[in-house]
Amino acid sequence: MNRKLICQILNHEMMLGTGCTEPAAIALTAAIAREQLDGELEHIKVRASANIIKNAMSAGIPGTNYTGINYAAALGAVCGAVDRQLRVVDDARPEDIERAAHLVENGYVDVRRAFDPDKLYVEVELVNKEHQSRAIIKGAHTNVILVERDHQRVGCELPGQTMETDITPEQISRTLNIRTIYEFVETMDRRQDDLHMIQEAIEVNGHIAQLGAAGDYGLNIGHGIRNNQEAGLMGHDVVMDAVAMTASGVDARMAGANAPVITNSGSGNQGITATVPILSAAKSLGIDEERTFRAVTLSNLMAIHIHADFGPLSGLCGATIAAAAAACGLVYLQGGTLEQIGFAVNNMFGNVSGMLCDGAKADCALKISTCVFAAFQCAAMALRSESVKATDGIVETDPEETIRNFVRLGNEGSSKCDDLILEMLLQK
Repeated sequence: MNRKLICQILNHEMMLGTGCTEPAAIALTAAIAREQLDGELEHIKVRASANIIKNAMSAGIPGTNYTGINYAAALGAVCGAVDRQLRVVDDARPEDIERAAHLVENGYVDVRRAFDPDKLYVEVELVNKEHQSRAIIKGAHTNVILVERDHQRVGCELPGQTMETDITPEQISRTLNIRTIYEFVETMDRRQDDLHMIQEAIEVNGHIAQLGAAGDYGLNIGHGIRNNQEAGLMGHDVVMDAVAMTASGVDARMAGANAPVITNSGSGNQGITATVPILSAAKSLGIDEERTFRAVTLSNLMAIHIHADFGPLSGLCGATIAAAAAACGLVYLQGGTLEQIGFAVNNMFGNVSGMLCDGAKADCALKISTCVFAAFQCAAMALRSESVKATDGIVETDPEETIRNFVRLGNEGSSKCDDLILEMLLQK
């Protein structure tokens, strides 16, 4: 077991971001292009893949009352701070927001679909009468593959990024599996192993869940659950308290709350889902901080493991992955075995694997509440050593094979679904 590499993977695949990662990636691409444009900005051209368009259409932009690709691009071009990466527009001033809105409302931002084979593709070109600049992000939300100034290619590394710290999906696939993750978590030493992103996830994702619980955001899924609890329609128990807290964090994030999250595999919602249910359950059950930290680590590593081959965007909802990982974390939290963690994987992918992703929006909190409830149910089954059988659906005896089947569904089976969903969204 390469402990150092596992820590590097963990810290590479979890990062600080504000708001939905797809609008953030668009704003970041625009900000990178703006650094190369001489003179005043006059026109913005955005070309994005279907999955980016789907996930950026309705997500709130932090610190503003706006949603959408055009506003994200305009704000990134007006005031984006490239060195802040997925927190690129956190410091937008009222006058910056007004300037971005002026560009959009006067027709200076043109958004179209790019037919690049990669599901995560963002291209932003900025022009004025004399100069041009362009930037492309592809494959991952901060993976810059091209920067152009007056049609001449220039260097494209983001601040703080080096080849030595780059981690590929192939490396993750070779390094992580359920057994390795379990053995790492069982033997990890917080004094020796670099696990700073787990500690940050506990603090930051826990904070946005509390923020959502205290505020008025989106569809208020978390508030609705609490209201139902008070009315006697739902129980005050470990499960529903965790569902409400997780949904509250997603409520706040998708409504554009100007508060950061720690993402997992490029998704803030999945970072919340892989972390907050564990924290809530541990608090309700009185489980000590050390066991909780290890369970959160296992959950986040499981999400990264499943995502490595699945990719950052799909026609299937990524909440199912993060919730499957959370189910594994819940099993570990309550003293479950390696075999029982595998049962949790099979139970989850035998249950919610068909949930569609029809864009990033307020009702992501509703989908995640469904998946978190399922995670508790599937973890409870696993702790009784009950598992969906290999004769049923896509489930295999080996949970790693079950994961591979789910990945195939996402990669090979969802392209047509994506096209249909985008067509429906654009016809609204």
